[in-house]
Amino acid sequence: MLAGLLAALGAGLLWGLVFVVPLMLGDYPGIVLAFGRYIAFGVLALGLVWMDRAALARLTRADWVEAGKLALVGNLVYYTTLASAIQLAGAPVPTLMIGTLPVVIAICANIAERRAGNAADVVAWRRLALPLVVILAGLAVVQLDPSAHAADAAGQGGESAHGGLRYALGLLLAAVAVASWTWYPIRNGRWLRARGPGLARPWATAQGLVTLPLALAAAVGFALWQGIAAPAEAFDWPFGPRPLAFVGLMLLVGLAASWLGTLLWNRASHLLPPALAGQLIVFETLAALLYAFLWYGRWPGLGEAAGIVLLVAGVLLGVRVFRPAASGS
Repeated sequence: MLAGLLAALGAGLLWGLVFVVPLMLGDYPGIVLAFGRYIAFGVLALGLVWMDRAALARLTRADWVEAGKLALVGNLVYYTTLASAIQLAGAPVPTLMIGTLPVVIAICANIAERRAGNAADVVAWRRLALPLVVILAGLAVVQLDPSAHAADAAGQGGESAHGGLRYALGLLLAAVAVASWTWYPIRNGRWLRARGPGLARPWATAQGLVTLPLALAAAVGFALWQGIAAPAEAFDWPFGPRPLAFVGLMLLVGLAASWLGTLLWNRASHLLPPALAGQLIVFETLAALLYAFLWYGRWPGLGEAAGIVLLVAGVLLGVRVFRPAASGS
């Protein structure tokens, strides 16, 4: 339990970097940052193959197909739809929808394990309800506090997102992002628990390897489409207006957030019940808040602080709920 919690905490701290990098590269489209992150992840995975060559050689064709599905849905589809949703609908509402992931994943994981007959990983809804409600309340308090979005409004010149079809499409894409990253940790954890221990790092490397061609193909396709549809507004390929900053930060998030974060999350998924692991994605939200406060150079407001306390309390309650099941496995 302790090793799994520490691994989930480490993954959350690393994944939180992804939320501050767009602030540092505000002149880059979000979809380009997604391509850059996962191309860097794939290139770094190529350099790490030698360490895991024996384990990778034992993966079957079905395993590689599974890695491809996880990479496509959990990496490219998730971050592309999230970036596009924020561009179309503004940041607050899509961010609130993504913030419900710990609750959505925990509920879906508990349903899946119940249907699969895995009694050891299932808890009664009455025991799971309290930590889920507390986490959801904390996320709502943070996201609905006006001070939490002051910087976002300032970055948009004080203008809110436009209504109509554009806004509705943004909400639809945010819903796709939620669905993508609800599916990913449940499916990924199921694959890991079906194998023996010691595959966290090789499985992270395998996902990086299959992500590289997918990200390259998606980037080329987007560049061609942009060149045809809007050549005057096309991105300055391949590295944009600040090449050194872009390449450096993409390598940072590719190594820290994508590869090492995935490695730690794989470790946590192997050690913890799936519904508990789903709740611990809240660490990513907490890390993102911490980095944002450091970037903006301010302390959290009263509502933000209250929300953070609720988030931490919900995680601690979740640990207590699952401790008997974990100790007996």
